[in-house]
Amino acid sequence: MSAPTDPTPRTGALARLRNSDLWRSFLSHRGAVVGAVLLAVLIVSALLAPVIAPQDVHDPRALDLWFSELPPVWVEGGEWPYILGTDVQGRDILSAVLYGSRSSILIGFFAVLLSLAIGLTIGLVAGWMGGIVDNLLMRFGDVLLSIPAILVAILVSSLAMQVIPSGWRDVTAGAVLVAAITLSNWVQYARIVRAQTAVERRKEYVQAARLLKVPARRILAHHILPNTLTPILVAATLSFGMAILLEATLSFLGVGMPPSRPSLGTLIRLGNQYLFSGMWWIVLFPVLQLSLLVIAVNLVGDWLRDALNPKLR
Repeated sequence: MSAPTDPTPRTGALARLRNSDLWRSFLSHRGAVVGAVLLAVLIVSALLAPVIAPQDVHDPRALDLWFSELPPVWVEGGEWPYILGTDVQGRDILSAVLYGSRSSILIGFFAVLLSLAIGLTIGLVAGWMGGIVDNLLMRFGDVLLSIPAILVAILVSSLAMQVIPSGWRDVTAGAVLVAAITLSNWVQYARIVRAQTAVERRKEYVQAARLLKVPARRILAHHILPNTLTPILVAATLSFGMAILLEATLSFLGVGMPPSRPSLGTLIRLGNQYLFSGMWWIVLFPVLQLSLLVIAVNLVGDWLRDALNPKLR
């Protein structure tokens, strides 16, 4: 006699996503769709910069001073294949923007990822332990929050540049920026997770698990942490755009990425020097790329915040 079969068909994760309210909410939100498509195009093109960029901006041998200061191709004096023109070193602006976007996106991504890891850990420990541990961790976070994030990042970057040998500064510039942005960003995640953990630990299912001698790390990882992911996901999405802006600000001020490995902020700083000499394209296109990138992230983040808010359902 054969075993009874389950009449309900099993669906995969992708099928469940397409049938979910979240997916329908996304498709009905025009701003989210535009933002997601734009963000996908910008990220993919930036990550594929070594493949699709006409010029390797990290290779000095690819630069040609004979083709320096060329305007975009649709302006008189422009030449193919320099679609967006060149700078004073003969560097192709389109290639520089793609490589610069790659640096900015990777720095912002790893900064948010590291901030999440630190904030989740500290928030879970503070909310679970309570008492003096909670007070010490949160007061340290309050001290960091009392200082503007840009000042914290500038301090960390400046100190790192003094400690790191000059030969290694260009190589470690990205890691220093990630550390600087992380130090000023982890507190917001820790506060969110700490508040959620303090609420969840008093609920009956957590009390029952503790009576059954379930290890605290298992309760935190399998029961409490999943209940904190919704607000954390929204905060991380919006923070991604802010991390990219913070990196661009630091690079614009000269304490970020070096000219040899430019980010969008570095390109804007270098192009700003030639703005009043008539070479507007050197600074305009990095500014447009940075603006589109942050706008796309914010459009997706705003939709996600509204879609995951139970009060708006």
